[in-house]
Amino acid sequence: MTLLTTWPEAGPETVVRRTSDPAEIAAALAPIGVRYEQWPVREDVPAGAGGDTVLAAYRTEIDKLNAEEGFRTVDVVALHPPADGADPEWPVKAAAARRKFLAEHTHDDDDEVRFFVAGAGIFYLHAAGEVHAVYCEKGDLLGVPRGTTHWFDMGTSPAFTAIRFFHEEDGWIGNFTGSPIADRFPDFDAIHAGYAGRAGHAGTAA
Repeated sequence: MTLLTTWPEAGPETVVRRTSDPAEIAAALAPIGVRYEQWPVREDVPAGAGGDTVLAAYRTEIDKLNAEEGFRTVDVVALHPPADGADPEWPVKAAAARRKFLAEHTHDDDDEVRFFVAGAGIFYLHAAGEVHAVYCEKGDLLGVPRGTTHWFDMGTSPAFTAIRFFHEEDGWIGNFTGSPIADRFPDFDAIHAGYAGRAGHAGTAA
């Protein structure tokens, strides 16, 4: 279940909106051009499934979106902690992966479109004087238009699999704004920690 929290860009002291209702989330994000929808979840695809298995499982939805949006490249990105601490370098690798996306940036040449197959991550969208934190879980698709200032947090222990869609074959290219705004808002770990207690309370908070 997704959770959307919206604050004024000045800071998180005031909550403009908090909802886990998919229709409310889609309606709130539509004015800034962000696409949010849910796809049927393939429960027979394990969290650690390989890219070919994931793409085959969601081929119908992928082909439909490609036909609508003209994407040229589709791939799968996955980060999951190793079982039983088998990789002692995992904390360093996880921190490096997280750091790459954690500062505010834009994409000039492409949209950022992700479908979550497993796990969770948060997209923070900075637009029209507000910051929207979109907590995405499996089944959620989010499309962020090119030029939208945003950042992404996967937490200190990343655990997710996502399908990525690109119009350009160059893939992910970020243009960082240099703003420290991401430091002012609750990170993935803080939102995730309170998620279980909030997710069951859909609606809008002023």
